Amino acid sequence: MTRTFDDRVADVRRLLGAGRRVYEDRARLAPEIAMSTGLTVEGVLLGFSCLEGDATDADLRSLVSAAGEAERVHVVLSANVFVAPLRALAIARAASAIVTVRPSSRDPTLVRELARSASDDAIAVVSDRDVAGVDRGEIHVYGREETLRAVRGRARPGVVVRGHGPGLGVAVVTSAADTAGAAEAIAADVVPFDQRGCLSPRAVIVEGSEGRGATLAAAIHERLEQWHERVPRGELSDSEREAATRWRETVRFAGRVWAGAGHAVGLAPWSGAALVPPPGRHVLVTTVPSVDATTAVFAAMAGHVVVVGTDDPARVAGMAPHGARVAPLGRMQHPPLDGPVDRRRF
Repeated sequence: MTRTFDDRVADVRRLLGAGRRVYEDRARLAPEIAMSTGLTVEGVLLGFSCLEGDATDADLRSLVSAAGEAERVHVVLSANVFVAPLRALAIARAASAIVTVRPSSRDPTLVRELARSASDDAIAVVSDRDVAGVDRGEIHVYGREETLRAVRGRARPGVVVRGHGPGLGVAVVTSAADTAGAAEAIAADVVPFDQRGCLSPRAVIVEGSEGRGATLAAAIHERLEQWHERVPRGELSDSEREAATRWRETVRFAGRVWAGAGHAVGLAPWSGAALVPPPGRHVLVTTVPSVDATTAVFAAMAGHVVVVGTDDPARVAGMAPHGARVAPLGRMQHPPLDGPVDRRRF
């Protein structure tokens, strides 16, 4: 039976209904997700606020248009953001009436719960499936660059691979912004998922003097201290801790660092993408004399920027890297459900 466009919209709406039911059960699920992801229980409950439960009709129609159509879709998920499977499944379900999904072995909980709540025979969760066994349709893969390369290398000829690779967020604070308000909004964007998602801001570009940059950096540090009291940071892996130590030492050599129990904020002149901090609530603040100069900063990491948050979206939109979403500060983790979060490759 051929699905109409409206049928596909309705299929996605039913999946969002499952998302709402899973959200209502978040208190039961939080400890299990915390154990698998390394987030604290408080961090998991905060992350659930980013789970899409509603969408406008215009957003859903945009998502279905972007998804295209495929005979079948196999989804390969990563474990960076535990709520990401809902959007990934929505895109796959919009594209096809036959969907298989392989969750990350480190974080299968939400996929399992969504599939159970949806009761949709079109969606099958598989614990292990070699992508070389997918003989037609599409593979949607989320994860590291190495994962994308491996899947593309093993995919059969004729099977379309749609990759959603690693990325990061950048905040741009104009001279017109209120420092305290900008700091609070940036901190609210940093904390979810301990900054492991591609929508998490890791660099903040400030229009103005170094003194203004220092004032904002200190304010972000203060807000992250307050957040840590309510939502403690989870466990970092050995490699994340090592990367964080190297980054702090590099920034101290070039500028200043404000370090807290579960975060660090650095202030340094922009000298290349090597200064971009690792995940784990680490933020680099750098200043530019004018917002127009942000294009040079973006150029060094344009292929990695998924979202730009700013107090002045209209002004900054024309400077953002191609494919990056532009969002108000404080809303970087809450994009509309109008298609893939990552618009660079899809």
